Amino acid sequence: MAPADLCALLHGYQKQIDMLKIYCIGIIVLLIAILANVLASVIGVMSWYDAVTGLQKNGWASLKDWSWKDYVWLFVLYPVILGAAAYYGLKLYDLIVK
Repeated sequence: MAPADLCALLHGYQKQIDMLKIYCIGIIVLLIAILANVLASVIGVMSWYDAVTGLQKNGWASLKDWSWKDYVWLFVLYPVILGAAAYYGLKLYDLIVK
């Protein structure tokens, strides 16, 4: 086997590993996002779906109808939760690969 062939083989293997990593992170983020949307409904804050729907119907004027809790949820807590989900998705990948 020529060195170029070996490099191509290893490069293809690396792409498969990268896809597995992306998949693990994506699945965990998806599941946590679903749970976060349920939590948003339970605690009475706006989800991104609600926010976008309001913007489509009423334009920027809908922003004045948001409570401070909606802003904190959408721009602070929700991104932190999804960021943590991505971190744990990467940890899941590490467990699978090792």
